[in-house]
Amino acid sequence: MSIFRSTLFLATALMAAAPTRAQDAAGFYKGKTVTVVIASAAGGGFDTYGRLVARHIGAHIPGNPTVIPQNMPGAAGANAAYYVVTVAPKDGTVIGAIHPGNILEPILGDKRKVRFDPNAFQYIGNANSDVYVCVTRTDAPAKTFAEALTTQLIMGSSGEAASTRDFPVMLANVLGAKFKFVLGYAGNSDVQLAIEKGEIHGECGAGWSSVQATHPDWFKSGLAHILVQETSVGHPELDALGVPKSVDFAKTPEQRAVLDLVYSQEQFGRPYIMAPETSPERVAIMRKAFLDTFHDPAFLAEAKKLNLEVSPTSGEETQALIRKVYTTAPDIIEKAKLATTPPE
Repeated sequence: MSIFRSTLFLATALMAAAPTRAQDAAGFYKGKTVTVVIASAAGGGFDTYGRLVARHIGAHIPGNPTVIPQNMPGAAGANAAYYVVTVAPKDGTVIGAIHPGNILEPILGDKRKVRFDPNAFQYIGNANSDVYVCVTRTDAPAKTFAEALTTQLIMGSSGEAASTRDFPVMLANVLGAKFKFVLGYAGNSDVQLAIEKGEIHGECGAGWSSVQATHPDWFKSGLAHILVQETSVGHPELDALGVPKSVDFAKTPEQRAVLDLVYSQEQFGRPYIMAPETSPERVAIMRKAFLDTFHDPAFLAEAKKLNLEVSPTSGEETQALIRKVYTTAPDIIEKAKLATTPPE
């Protein structure tokens, strides 16, 4: 057989196989229920994004299955990640909307406590890259981040391995921010309620997109403002307002490298995963459905109405980015671990 005829035969076979795969997928998913497991309590930013995806992704999965959201908070999102990769069905009917901190926990936290390998997750996409911020009440004693280096602020956190704990702890350990910590709130919505009540001055490690979506009234009423951007890049809107970046307060290249490593999770700010055992064919179906959802006019219109930023990355891009993070030099990893360890 000539090279031309061989190539033509292969192309014809692939074209014939594509509709067959789509038909097979439609046959599997038709009448099924797909669950989006959201690693946070109802009402927060992660929940808002997760429910939005759940409302629209079913229209882009062959067979148009029913899609339901299921909240599974706890352990800063680790409970949901563990459920997806161990207990949940591995047939392509369960998607996890997990926290980016769950992905860095094995290298920055206590490996003995981590019950999963994020490198083994199958990533179907990332909803948006985010910029994390410190939000403080306008009546707090420190009005700027520079002042917070000498004046104490009381900051709330939703628990171990959460960005609302690790990020302010790092600012204290690396840059010398004078933060007093109130740890152990059940979820980020509880932290934010405590801010409204005046029980604490603020929080760090909150996604700017989430804060915008859930508490736009804070800024309209003058209750709160953004103290500093916790990011290596910066958000155009916050840059235009003159909000400083914490990395600009680093005094040495080593301090900057530690901050950059911890902030790398913002590039995969809202990752969506499937279990390692899920078949490649069904992972591919969900990856396509995920991206198609984020280009759906109805999805985009609702996202705009909810004031949600949308900047998706594909599952393949997300997977590659996470693998790169896991190649960080061991000495920087060790220093980052110390930087995110709360004081005794």
